[in-house]
Amino acid sequence: MSGLILGGPAPDFTLRDQFGQDVSLSDYRGRKAVAILFYPYAFSGVCTGEMAAVRDRLAEFMTFDTEVLAISCDPVYSLRAFADQDGLNFPLLSDFWPHGEVARAYEVFDETKGAPRRSSYVIGPDGVVRWSVHNALPQGRDLDEHLARLREAVAG
Repeated sequence: MSGLILGGPAPDFTLRDQFGQDVSLSDYRGRKAVAILFYPYAFSGVCTGEMAAVRDRLAEFMTFDTEVLAISCDPVYSLRAFADQDGLNFPLLSDFWPHGEVARAYEVFDETKGAPRRSSYVIGPDGVVRWSVHNALPQGRDLDEHLARLREAVAG
């Protein structure tokens, strides 16, 4: 897929979380705005810090109107160990096989590294891409900005 644009439809997907359960973006359509956080690798320095920061602010990310989904190309078992080690109690989704298929659909797969770039999307409850940001690998996300954009998506 190509041509992902702001204001256009978000590519739907179904991926397994750290517990082996299927999670689909379309599950939230008509109900919640979703922040999708693509991150390169479980257990890496910046990613570990970012996911811990999301965990620490989880009540802001996961409300009646909003959801957060973190996606990497790590296998489910690695994501379970990552979640257990760091107390990450939100969906960590595995884009392991077909390798990077969802990251490619969102145009953030780094073919050289075999992992997603550090990119984020906010999807409105209507399934439309409302916002995106792409950070350099060593640069962590601005979670305040993410939360502001997530709230804007709920407001319409």
